[in-house]
Amino acid sequence: MDTSEGQAYVEAMNFALAFAKANRFAMMDTIKHIIGESIDSVTFGEIINIHHNYAAVENHYGKHVVVHRKGATSAKAVQTGIIPGSQGTPSFIVRGKGNPESFMSCSHGAGRKLARKQAIRSLNLEKEIKLLDDAGIIHAVHTQKNLDEAAGAYKDIDTVMKNQEDLVEIIEKLIPLAVIKG
Repeated sequence: MDTSEGQAYVEAMNFALAFAKANRFAMMDTIKHIIGESIDSVTFGEIINIHHNYAAVENHYGKHVVVHRKGATSAKAVQTGIIPGSQGTPSFIVRGKGNPESFMSCSHGAGRKLARKQAIRSLNLEKEIKLLDDAGIIHAVHTQKNLDEAAGAYKDIDTVMKNQEDLVEIIEKLIPLAVIKG
């Protein structure tokens, strides 16, 4: 961290995080505008903005350490976060419990059981389409290459959430209505 290379890495990562945040806010503003044009007197609650896949200098166990959250997100006490599901599976709004044993972290999703290329090669396209169709989810899964993010490529999100009850409290379980991927 105290080398020029380390400082350059931190600067580049912070730039990428700021860009990602600006992108999320631009998408939220667009969606809020579209919904506002369609629904009279709509109001929006708290904006949930949380990074995943990043590193940060934090104090844990009385020491300043670098916490690299890959496949994880911050779950500090009372911090609101989102744990997204895959195509066709629920997402969760959560409140962190600040568990020191996890460095105040939790998962940022179910986690893959199949790598992207493996999912494309091995998942059954018709089965994955049927799962989405039967759930009434609007989607754009039409070809084998769309299967890299299919529900079948991921671990069971409900099991993952059960396994991290000591890290987060579930505030809301969100059932998908549509999948937008591009």
